[in-house]
Amino acid sequence: MFSKVNSMGLHGLEGYPVSVEVDVGDGLPGITMVGALASEVREAQDRVRIALKNSGYQFRPRKVTINLSPADIRKCGTGFDFPIAMGMLCAYGMADSRKLENAALIGELGLNGELKPVRGILSLVFQAKVQGCDKCFLPCENVREGQAIEGIQIIGIASLKEMGTFLKNPDLYMPKESMAEPDFESEDAYNVDYAEVQGQILMKRAVEVAVAGCHNLLFIGSAGTGKSMIAERIPTIMPSCSRQEQLEISKVYSICGLLPQNGKLLSRRPFRSPHHSITGAALIGGGRNPMPGELSLASGGVLFLDEFPEFSKRVIEMMRQPLESRRVVLSRVSGKYEFPAEFMLVAAMNPCPCGCYPDRNRCRCTRQQVKNYLGQISKPILDRIDICAEAVPVSFEELRRSIPQETSAEIKRRVERAREIQSIRFAKTEIHYNSQMKETHIRRYCRLEKGDEQFFQRVYGNMNLSARAYTRILKVARTIADLDGQEQIGHEHLCESISYRSLEEKYWNS
Repeated sequence: MFSKVNSMGLHGLEGYPVSVEVDVGDGLPGITMVGALASEVREAQDRVRIALKNSGYQFRPRKVTINLSPADIRKCGTGFDFPIAMGMLCAYGMADSRKLENAALIGELGLNGELKPVRGILSLVFQAKVQGCDKCFLPCENVREGQAIEGIQIIGIASLKEMGTFLKNPDLYMPKESMAEPDFESEDAYNVDYAEVQGQILMKRAVEVAVAGCHNLLFIGSAGTGKSMIAERIPTIMPSCSRQEQLEISKVYSICGLLPQNGKLLSRRPFRSPHHSITGAALIGGGRNPMPGELSLASGGVLFLDEFPEFSKRVIEMMRQPLESRRVVLSRVSGKYEFPAEFMLVAAMNPCPCGCYPDRNRCRCTRQQVKNYLGQISKPILDRIDICAEAVPVSFEELRRSIPQETSAEIKRRVERAREIQSIRFAKTEIHYNSQMKETHIRRYCRLEKGDEQFFQRVYGNMNLSARAYTRILKVARTIADLDGQEQIGHEHLCESISYRSLEEKYWNS
């Protein structure tokens, strides 16, 4: 007897339909599985067989052939256990396959027949909806996550026995978990605030401009000047996530198995701060079955790279393309994998190995040591950083001063006003922030007065700027004008934007 059950597989960040076909016939008793299967999928035959036995199902020894179609795509993960088990029950005539025609089944099985949660539910359920399924059977732990996808009924199943009960009385039996409303992680108040930061007015201003236009930012200065402290507070002034952004962020975390165990989806913007010993695959993404890396986990939020020159130079250079294209594309023999990289890069570094340069009274590094240290950050990477701010030592008087500092909430309101201006400006385009502007947008929205044009021409030649640096200066100037609520980029906006490139001349070209 033949049966077919619908399921879903993962390819990178997206789901794809998989048909679990089971045939029970005459021949040498045993189970044969085909369909380009990874080891964990091939092992499902043992998990399924024992789970069915421990759930009270007894089978006559027959030849069982299981095919996971399409057979030319490699199947990975443990989410096929549940559909394989139900396919076998239908093929043996112990369940009615007609009740599963428009349903997708996803879940891992324990040896006692219980369903265990799997990763990537958001992508899998969304693909089930695209394929026309009207309901999806999931492990109870995944129900809350799956219900974030509207337009498809989510039914939580705890075990194979419970699934059998449901199929016998679908109108009378409904697991309580399927009644739950989709929920997002509550956005509690942050336990940090910019009001705690004394001094460093210029650094806080650079952060405000960077967040307003989603520009990449580099802090450079001696140790203990507050670079990390200011960077860690950046999420407190970022606009709240829209529902679409919440789903996109949660989808990446779901693939990596990093969503909260209670099934709630993420509402806060990510702040990722990997150690400088990170490998290229962990930062960019990859592996035998390619998974998102830190760039994708930071998508929609902040990627903070502290001690920037301490990262492997090869790892730093791997960020060139993602910083431009805002996505990570991995090509493998098994296909092409694409992950999002819509993050705001914030890097912090000392100017030399000892952290005291250019104060020669304290710095003991040779000029060659300083040059080699700064040389870890190449010109192409510097060109992809829009704003460079210097962290100067804070005086004792500033630390002891009791003058109230501006709060994160006050800065956030200005950032949101600037973002609102940009959303109106780019309403009919595919971009959202000034940092994403293309050449046509720059020519239209970053026009300069004649005198400013001549001034910028002289600066361009004197600072030996690249074409990429030229466009990034204009983008930052546009953001500064938006913060001031000005339609036209003024001279003061252009000068402030140019000043954020002056540290490159001071440290790298000296």
